[in-house]
Amino acid sequence: MINLEKKVLCNGVNFTCVHDNRFKTNRISVTMFLPLNSEDASKNAIFPFILSRSCKDYPDFIKLNEKLSELYGATIIPSVNKIGDFQALTISITGIDDKYSLDNKCISKEQIKLLCSIIFNPNLANNKFNEEDVNQEKRQLIELIDSEFNDKKAYSKLRCEELMCSNEKYGINRYGTRKQVTNLTSDDILKAWDNAIKTSQIEIIVIGNLDCNNTFKIFENEILKLNRNFSQSYKTEIIKGSESVKEYTDKMEVAQCKLVMGFRTGVAIPDNDTINMKIMTALFGGTPHSKLFLNVREKMSLCYYCTAKYDMNKGIIIVECGVEKNNIDKAKNEILNQLESIKSGNFDESEITATKLSVENTFKSLSDNHFSLENFYISQTFGKEITTPKQQAKMVKDVTKDDIIKAANKVILDTVYILEN
Repeated sequence: MINLEKKVLCNGVNFTCVHDNRFKTNRISVTMFLPLNSEDASKNAIFPFILSRSCKDYPDFIKLNEKLSELYGATIIPSVNKIGDFQALTISITGIDDKYSLDNKCISKEQIKLLCSIIFNPNLANNKFNEEDVNQEKRQLIELIDSEFNDKKAYSKLRCEELMCSNEKYGINRYGTRKQVTNLTSDDILKAWDNAIKTSQIEIIVIGNLDCNNTFKIFENEILKLNRNFSQSYKTEIIKGSESVKEYTDKMEVAQCKLVMGFRTGVAIPDNDTINMKIMTALFGGTPHSKLFLNVREKMSLCYYCTAKYDMNKGIIIVECGVEKNNIDKAKNEILNQLESIKSGNFDESEITATKLSVENTFKSLSDNHFSLENFYISQTFGKEITTPKQQAKMVKDVTKDDIIKAANKVILDTVYILEN
């Protein structure tokens, strides 16, 4: 049985409980949202990783892992993402449900308290983080930034977004820059953490067979101690169109050229039309039977892959394409032709049905995985209301051909980025 419950813990702190007794494990996450800022991106990005190494009750990595082992192999997972114009700084704990513990021991309460201790009561000496922890996490964050550069497919997408949104917060890398990470000090990171727990918008998401009321009370007890000062207005800048198309080319030693095209839609959360744009994007290039896959890749053999993805928090569509150098212009023109065919209504009911079934199945499969569910609910943070995967799947069924055509006609090409050898 699945129940969704949402409460406001205090100003700027929301609590969402997805009670699902099918899971053998529970996942509890705390996500802090902060506006993306070029000066603070690296400071904010690093502290979830440092926090996850220890806390005041378990002041080093070994003692913390001993405690996690006592909790039947529970795991702490830090992550940093970008949702709209904001950094989403998440720390989660995953562990087995109480009914599977020996002697009916209530371990879920210990899991929650440990997570709270890690986030709100870190291991500080002389009001500083451990220097060895700081240095290790700085190295690992630099490696993460480097890995994005080394993966040319991921790099091309990030580079297109950076150029497309160069005058917007969304254009800032979620990890900041290599140079910023190198120059970070323990004081910088401590101030960033202190600012986050006191001023950020916090989303607590609980998924599993937990008692929602007891979980809420534990978090309430911890967060009300923080003396928070939340007063920020969280709104992503949505740009509806572009006066001219921006084109950029980078040259590197790559075996396969990358073509990335950024489109503005003007449709984003909290608009009601995001589901229509999602279906349109799936028909355009989001499934194995989409226009881009069947025509640009299969029929015309212009590329190795060609996909489209819609960011409903920013209102942009990114088309990614792996292509030979001599096919770049042909592929670009054909991608635009396929978009025009949707704008003109050049698709039939069988294509709509196949697309809708694919999107519905995606929503239905979300409920099988803690991580996917967590991301699903976090992505709705700035929406008018939270909906379940089942509700979203039902909304998909109501989308008509006219809805898809109207959505397509809102799509405007903004940026073309090429990475060629």
